[in-house]
Amino acid sequence: MSGAALGLEIVFVFFLALFLLHRYGDFRKQHRLVIIATLLAWYLCFLIVFILPLDVSTTIYNRCKLAVNSSPAESNGSYVTLAPSKQKCFKPWSYIPNGIMPIFWRVVYWTSQFLTWILLPFMQSYARSGGFSITGKIKTALIENAIYYGTYLLIFGAFLIYVAVNPNFNLQWNQLQTIGIAAANTWGLFLLVLLLGYGLVEIPRSHWNGAKRGYLLMKTYFKAAKLMTEKADAEENLEDIMEEVRKVSESIKYNHPLRKCVDTILKKCPTEYQERMGRNMDDYEDFDERQNSYPSEKSLVKLHKQVIYSVQRHRRTQVQWQILLEQAFYLEDVAKNETSATRQFVHTFHSQEPENKIIQYFYTPTVEWYWECLLRPWFYRVLAVVLATFSVIVVWSECTFFSTKPVLSLFAVFIQLAEKTYNYIYIEMACFLTIFFLSICVYSTVFRIRVFNYYYLASHHQTDAYSLLFSGMLFCRLTPPLCLNFLGLTHMDATISHKNTQPTAYTSIMGSMRVLSFIADGFYIYYPMLVVILCIATYFSLGTRCLNLLGFQQFMGDSEMTSDLIDEGKELIRREKRKRQRQEEGENRRREWKERYGNRDDSTRNRAVHTDQKESSFTETNANRPLSKYTRSNGRTERDRIELLQDAEPLDFNADSVNDDPLESDSGRYQPGGRYLSMSRSKIFDDV
Repeated sequence: MSGAALGLEIVFVFFLALFLLHRYGDFRKQHRLVIIATLLAWYLCFLIVFILPLDVSTTIYNRCKLAVNSSPAESNGSYVTLAPSKQKCFKPWSYIPNGIMPIFWRVVYWTSQFLTWILLPFMQSYARSGGFSITGKIKTALIENAIYYGTYLLIFGAFLIYVAVNPNFNLQWNQLQTIGIAAANTWGLFLLVLLLGYGLVEIPRSHWNGAKRGYLLMKTYFKAAKLMTEKADAEENLEDIMEEVRKVSESIKYNHPLRKCVDTILKKCPTEYQERMGRNMDDYEDFDERQNSYPSEKSLVKLHKQVIYSVQRHRRTQVQWQILLEQAFYLEDVAKNETSATRQFVHTFHSQEPENKIIQYFYTPTVEWYWECLLRPWFYRVLAVVLATFSVIVVWSECTFFSTKPVLSLFAVFIQLAEKTYNYIYIEMACFLTIFFLSICVYSTVFRIRVFNYYYLASHHQTDAYSLLFSGMLFCRLTPPLCLNFLGLTHMDATISHKNTQPTAYTSIMGSMRVLSFIADGFYIYYPMLVVILCIATYFSLGTRCLNLLGFQQFMGDSEMTSDLIDEGKELIRREKRKRQRQEEGENRRREWKERYGNRDDSTRNRAVHTDQKESSFTETNANRPLSKYTRSNGRTERDRIELLQDAEPLDFNADSVNDDPLESDSGRYQPGGRYLSMSRSKIFDDV
């Protein structure tokens, strides 16, 4: 089994990262480099979390083996004996041979740092650029990141000059490397505590509120009202952008040098807008550089960027609206079925997607009723209590992990008890549950936060490239300090335990923080205590109340604005429900009509075809005979066509463009009176 556990976890974590990326990203529409870079960043961060417990168990075994092989008389003081010399050490089932873990951690860590500080910021600017060529996008990305990279180079250069001038410092390359790692971990720890303080409270509370049906339904109504506002804003923004694209497309003709750029912009537009603008184009007209003023390439780059953003936002709001409708309908069905006497779950609408037959066989309406109406609320309450217990243990350990005599950190107590009996399975499970809970609290906050419309991770393949790359940057910056914090909570870090023992392979890669004593003995120990203040602020929803006062509507039960939005969302859901019911009723009537009269219509159609074949000669000889008696429907259709032609208004051949939609633009509006007499003055034959 040597190394087998490491290989299995490497494969499992890869498919886990691939699954999550498929849920949030879109493999078919997004650039392959964006997908690969984001997948690599997520994969490396998840891999660190899953492999670190194996490193802990391997380190404990190596300490035991060292203590057994070295007697007290032969001990040179480099390591402290952790077990009696006669104690026999058992090799863990997941033991990793010496020399593998240091190389593994070195490759994983420096690759993630290269991604987060160099490659991903560059790719963010590249993906957000509106350039029409690879060279143009690279140039834009370099210009945008010049300040970003220049700031770090300036700080690093000033630090090197200070070290070179000051005679008290005699730093070597390893110490400079450790200082760089400490600076990156300090920045990550600062953000880590903020996200951890929010997740430790919000995750148990969200599961506890998940057991309240009324709460979930009211929050869904609130989300519906906010999403409808965002959806209308996205549609209005898209209409404005498409109007600008239409004007540019009409002004730049087919033989203009910038026409290729316009065609690239048109390909990014929705299909209905492409067809509408394609009908209004007059490609036979040549452009006149002297008479008309044309947009520059810089303005087209800006327009291209706006089109990409507006189309992505419009598509995302449309998909989210449909998902929210399904969620609201389902919660309303749960509220109705709670009082059902038959104890069978009845859906108002059938699922639009085909369900798996295996799931339908086991997940029957009766099983669904017992799960949704009886078991699920209690399951969420028990899970919330368990998560709250973990949160309390984490907060206590964060405030007391610096104490070594006595050991007050509960995670350190659990690991040391298991270390005495060398129960490696228990050690690995305890380490995995601890770091997994910490990572869930941090990573779930990354998935939940939203910075206006610039950073937003939306599920169901609706996340844009910029947000995916930004999430990869955050994960790569948060994971190393998260792992160091975990090792400090379990006293596996020699900087915290103050023991001269063999360090873990991960800690050896990070280097000794004794080079910067004010960080090792000050910031790393006392700053995590701020998680208590952040947990209290999150429990009383201080951040939500501040955002609500600033005008950002947040869900608060005691707010009048929240009540108004709930009522508005409830009316929107009721309106969409009536619309869905009318559609299903119409489909059912058509289905019943087809089932009842479908065979009769087929036989009548076959009989009519046979009769037409027999009477074809008769109709040919009597073609001049009036047929109004037999063709009333055809005569009515003909009269309708005549009336439509009589009501049609004459076309304006002097207009700049002909538009099928009279409300779309001013140039396509109807000009009263017609202009048939002005055709001779309009130089209509100039293009012949």
